[in-house]
Amino acid sequence: MKATLKNYHQPPRKVRLVADLIRGKSVPAARVALAFLDKKSAPAIVKLLDSAVANARSANESLDVDMLFVKTLTVDKGVTLKRVRPFKQGRAGRLHKIMSTVKMELGNRAGAPVKKVVETKPVEASVAKEAAAKPARKPRAKPARTTEAVQSGGKAATK
Repeated sequence: MKATLKNYHQPPRKVRLVADLIRGKSVPAARVALAFLDKKSAPAIVKLLDSAVANARSANESLDVDMLFVKTLTVDKGVTLKRVRPFKQGRAGRLHKIMSTVKMELGNRAGAPVKKVVETKPVEASVAKEAAAKPARKPRAKPARTTEAVQSGGKAATK
């Protein structure tokens, strides 16, 4: 249930923005999130997600895809292409085109316990009225400065 994308032509810092959005989400929720995301790396992550799902299906044919979730998603620095670009006054500067390596692992939520929904009770009207009837706290006033402190530039003790 693993898939790897090597030498993706975008810096890891930009790819991590997309990876952080889908980490921990279910596969259908991750697909929906990536479908509406306007980032360059979103289609590549969708393709990687589809590859990981295909790997999971080939390992276990009776697997329910809706029960899969993105367990781990790491974005690391890959190969750096070093290029030279001309600058002003006959100088040259180096450009570093950093690539990314993305690794994805899917997990199965079938064995995990289902979270129970906790029902909240509505607040009673009497409790709400009591909270509204309490006056707001007044802010504390600063201690008054003495004439000695004003004359010495604030270095004397206040009374």
